[in-house]
Amino acid sequence: MLMAMLRPATLDPDLLRAFVLIAEERSFTRAAQMVGRTQSAVSMQVQRLEGILGQQLFHRGRGGQVDQTRHGQFLLDRAREMLALNDDIWRTFHQPSVSGQVRLGVPDDYALRFLPRVLMRFAEVHPDVEVDVVCAPSKELIPRLRTGELDLALVSEGDTAAGMGGEPLWTGPLVWIGSDRHATHKMDPLPLALSDPSCCWRLSAIQALETTGRRFRVAYTSSAQTGTLAPVMAGLAITMSPATALPEGVRVLGPEDGLPPLPNFQVLMLRAREARQPVTDALADYISETFAREAVKSSQAA
Repeated sequence: MLMAMLRPATLDPDLLRAFVLIAEERSFTRAAQMVGRTQSAVSMQVQRLEGILGQQLFHRGRGGQVDQTRHGQFLLDRAREMLALNDDIWRTFHQPSVSGQVRLGVPDDYALRFLPRVLMRFAEVHPDVEVDVVCAPSKELIPRLRTGELDLALVSEGDTAAGMGGEPLWTGPLVWIGSDRHATHKMDPLPLALSDPSCCWRLSAIQALETTGRRFRVAYTSSAQTGTLAPVMAGLAITMSPATALPEGVRVLGPEDGLPPLPNFQVLMLRAREARQPVTDALADYISETFAREAVKSSQAA
């Protein structure tokens, strides 16, 4: 009898989906419109979930806008994780398995940040697919995509070739990176470790410094992020990077360090015209979904 009393109730995925959608849209009305249901039906789903959990999940404000309560904030990330696991299980058993080879091009900094999650989840559902990963700068991946050497490529906005389009995956800030043990950012002229001259990130860094009149010199050049981070860790230069997946020994530098702001950057996914199907589509779907999840996590952290 005691065990039966302590056994927790099962959380209905449909109720969790309604909760997550309302939390993301901050509106019962918009959430109802997106799922094609009435607002009262969506409200009833939330009421059922609140009844099961015994806590209020939303504060209702002016103009129909809603915000999560403390308990709602606690639930949101966990609900996303539960739904992701539910969807992975469903997809594993119901999505047609594909086989063959898919060739993916990705710069090394994106590979370290995003690729492990993509490959792990993709392999769970499609274990018979051989993924050939080519790590190279964006400007080298684009011509290989054009000639059919690659099926998919992740590239930086600004490095894309005209007419190739591309699916936006990620938008985030570029930041200055320096050693956490050296005051390299105070040197004059400022020593930089940057990519090759055609890189859009390099052009952004130089333009930002020139606009503010900061003297600088390009001390190190490398087409790989590891090659630009090595002199930074040694205290010989500073560089620029997305503020994610940074190694030990470096830190983000900002206006308080006398450095100008940098623009946002965008990651795009490009497909070859003659990409192998359907294995290419399957991997592309997992890439899109992984980036979407990371974007949500980043927005919540902010």
